[in-house]
Amino acid sequence: MLCGATVVLAGSLTAVPAGAATPQSAQAAQAAKVTWKKCATDEYPTLQCASVKVPLDYAKPQGRKITLALSRVPHTARKYQGPLLVNPGGPGGSGLSLAGFVASSLPKAVASQYDVIGFDPRGVGKSKPALDCKPGHFNPVRPDSVPSTSAIEKANLARAKSFAKACGTKYADVLPYINTVNAVKDMDQIRKALGAKKINYFGYSYGTYLGQVYAKLFPTRVRRLVLDSIVDPDGVWYDANITQDYAFDARHKALMAWIAKYDSTYKLGTDPAAIEAKWYAMRAELAKKPAGGKVGASELEDTFIPGGYYNGYWPSLASAFAAYVNDKKSAPLVEAYENFAAVDASGDNGYSVYTAVQCRDVSWPRDWNQWRKDNWAVYGKAPFMAWNNAWYNAPCAYWPTKTLKPVNVANSKLPPVLLFQATDDAATPYQGGVTVNRLLKHSSLVVEQGGGNHGITLSGNACLDKYLAKYLTDGTVPHGSGVADAVCKKTADPKPAATAQSALTAGRQSGTASADTLHGLVGFRG
Repeated sequence: MLCGATVVLAGSLTAVPAGAATPQSAQAAQAAKVTWKKCATDEYPTLQCASVKVPLDYAKPQGRKITLALSRVPHTARKYQGPLLVNPGGPGGSGLSLAGFVASSLPKAVASQYDVIGFDPRGVGKSKPALDCKPGHFNPVRPDSVPSTSAIEKANLARAKSFAKACGTKYADVLPYINTVNAVKDMDQIRKALGAKKINYFGYSYGTYLGQVYAKLFPTRVRRLVLDSIVDPDGVWYDANITQDYAFDARHKALMAWIAKYDSTYKLGTDPAAIEAKWYAMRAELAKKPAGGKVGASELEDTFIPGGYYNGYWPSLASAFAAYVNDKKSAPLVEAYENFAAVDASGDNGYSVYTAVQCRDVSWPRDWNQWRKDNWAVYGKAPFMAWNNAWYNAPCAYWPTKTLKPVNVANSKLPPVLLFQATDDAATPYQGGVTVNRLLKHSSLVVEQGGGNHGITLSGNACLDKYLAKYLTDGTVPHGSGVADAVCKKTADPKPAATAQSALTAGRQSGTASADTLHGLVGFRG
């Protein structure tokens, strides 16, 4: 598991200079209908925004239109390599700010050759209509995620059913058209509106699945393709969530081991297993008496799940954990919840699109007995996120639309493709990178050995970023003899912060400002 507009620019699209790698035809240039307006921010002073209309139903292209929000950092170099579409994942993630981040994080000589294009996929953010099935669905305090009694299970099932029903009632006319294939067709409409014969694409997380499916449906429209933290297409989506549970449990144990390493700071002991036992004891206490009236057992899980995505959060989480256990202080835990887990209107929108896409993309078990059996089996081996993740996806058991068939993304028609994957990534486990490397014939896999973060390029690892910059400069990819074509060492784990208060501002010493920004944009749950 985001642009204002004031001044209309004189030219909506800069023509490709002679000799550029992807020249536009006169016909394509005339088809461009995007009007860019300034929407600069302090962080991204050259950011521009626009919108484009696309069919709600591609079977009826002349029918109802919906609006997609776009952003752009325009190229400045004489050599122009075309649009570079970027997506942060989700489903449900807004990509408008990601354009600014990518343009400012790539080497200037590289970024200046591209129009970096962000977009809010259908249903998301500033695109219209934007989904919000049930505002406040995640308001605390929710039922305990672990259904240890029939009453708790019934309460969680009622939440899942009510969310699915609310989506079906509120968005009956839209919901059947919110899915990955339509989002990919939207991407091709963006390409056409930009007047480009081909696109370059850079996706993180679920954005890698968008890239896989786009490449399958429009292989001749792909110029360069970068996928970072890769969705395994063989597992979409029920099996992928089960696989995640084991990986997140391993990352939670890695956090416990990290805390043990810094006993002088956190004073929770030197035995990771004993520290983990203290965490579960804290969870049991919060199930009975939520911290600050907000952080119950489910909210505690929500607070610590981001640590599985990005170890830059570990100092904050460890400090809050220690303050609660050692000093009986709950305020740092509540603060961590507010920073990492509290769901606002943007989060409600993201979750609405997340469920709409995943529940529609493929079939899910409709018999709750299957979910119960599978998730208790996971819980017995990997309890940390098992039931929390199950309830997050449970609306799919009751989703009001019919399901589609999964896309076979195997592809031999692409130019060289560059893949990035960390070996210990929890959200998109390592096998996804291996699988996609096999399915995309002309792909090369760059591995961060021992890395556990989700989203690994443009976040402080110079080795990874070197391969990315080289590829975007001239299309060069590494070629190796093993499973991986190139291997980079992982970035260092963070150092601890002395207090929970300092953790939020100074505790992410392993990362850079760019790493923090990236993981804020990529977000959680995909």
